[in-house]
Amino acid sequence: MDGSETGWGRPAEPAPRLRALLDRARLAGRGAEQPEPERRVDEPLPPPGPLSPPGPLSPPEALPRRSAGNGYAGSARPVNPAGERSYGADPGYRAEATYRVDPAYRAEPAYRPEPGHPGEPAYRVPEPRRPEPPESRYALLDNGGYRPEPPPGESRYALLDRGAYRPERGYPPPSPAPAPAPPAPAPAERGYPARVEWRPRGAESDLERAAAVLRRELGSPRVLAFANPKGGVHKTTATVLAAATVGSVRGRGVLAWDDNELRGTLGLRAGSARHARTIRHLVTDLAQIEIREGNDLLETLDDYLRHASDGSYDVLAGEESPRFAQRLDQFTVRRVLELLRRTHEVVCVDTGNNVESDNWRTVMQAADQLVVTTVPREDAAFSADWMLDLLHEVGMGELAENAVTLISCPTPGRSPLQDDLEKHFASRTRAVAVVPYDPALETGSSIEYHQLQPETRQAWLRAAAVMLEPFAR
Repeated sequence: MDGSETGWGRPAEPAPRLRALLDRARLAGRGAEQPEPERRVDEPLPPPGPLSPPGPLSPPEALPRRSAGNGYAGSARPVNPAGERSYGADPGYRAEATYRVDPAYRAEPAYRPEPGHPGEPAYRVPEPRRPEPPESRYALLDNGGYRPEPPPGESRYALLDRGAYRPERGYPPPSPAPAPAPPAPAPAERGYPARVEWRPRGAESDLERAAAVLRRELGSPRVLAFANPKGGVHKTTATVLAAATVGSVRGRGVLAWDDNELRGTLGLRAGSARHARTIRHLVTDLAQIEIREGNDLLETLDDYLRHASDGSYDVLAGEESPRFAQRLDQFTVRRVLELLRRTHEVVCVDTGNNVESDNWRTVMQAADQLVVTTVPREDAAFSADWMLDLLHEVGMGELAENAVTLISCPTPGRSPLQDDLEKHFASRTRAVAVVPYDPALETGSSIEYHQLQPETRQAWLRAAAVMLEPFAR
């Protein structure tokens, strides 16, 4: 056969690919490795060899263990239901692999220790830095306050006793605080002009001092006798208003007694008439009342007393019926006063007009304070002056000298005799008190303390304080 391209003629030369296969087979048959002939660059690459079936897969490397904080509770490995591992194309392998937790697993820290420092983390959390103390400090003073102390070598301010600071070592004092801005004036669109009210200086403190005197302890029950032989000089009014004033401040323990031998009006002008009992009924049952004690005595005596509308004082009314009028003897008056002292702290007595009776003289002897009542008239002042002379004659000059003269103004206008009367009785008695006119007293009806004008109540507050001032502690 010819070696033509068609295979006919001369023998044809093997193709390059077939020649490479023949050379490889020939070398393998010799049993010794021969170096692979150097392949030229222009030669084509040998064809790839036949594929071999895949062998069993090797088990995968164990995953690095992680701390529980990173989401892994232990080493997880896929297993089949029989407890054997499944890899590759194992028929028993299931995609829904279960996991087992290694019991020997222990959580490890999330950091890796550095060489040479076992157990120490590769990084450190910086500790919070404490704030540096300021340059100036504060020193505790004796009074509980603080004053600044700069570092040594600098000037500081020393605290004075009056609370101010003075510079030390030439350091300039601090600048004073700016003065507060004055209040803005009232706007004109309000419809009324601004008004400034002026009060007398010390008026409020004077009333506070008077009220403080009336609140003090008196040491023992005190008897105030209101006296003037002349009628119509405001003895009954003064007795009621004095008891009302003291009772409004003290709140309890004050009584007004109408000890008029004739028909008195104190029980009609003061106190609510819950009953018709008077001094006559009290004297009749005096023996049964005196033997009682404590609350039993108070409750029993209350059945014979009347009370003010505001409850600030009590009233022991005089006999209101002329048919039963009787004179009280000296012994009975002392027993009544002793009984009232056991239940009340202040007893105001309207003494009546008969200075020659034993009743009148017994009250004067038992009185702690005499109050001479008068009005700015000559006859009333003459009667009061004569009574003072009588007290000196009967041995009660000390009571007359320590008396308080109370001048009541029956009219709105000031009497021209008032200045002379004040000077005269100021020389004969310890003090003189003046109470103004009040329209609520002009009618002669029931006396209500809260209906008086503020000026009248303030005047009576000062007058009552003058009466009890020697005994206030």
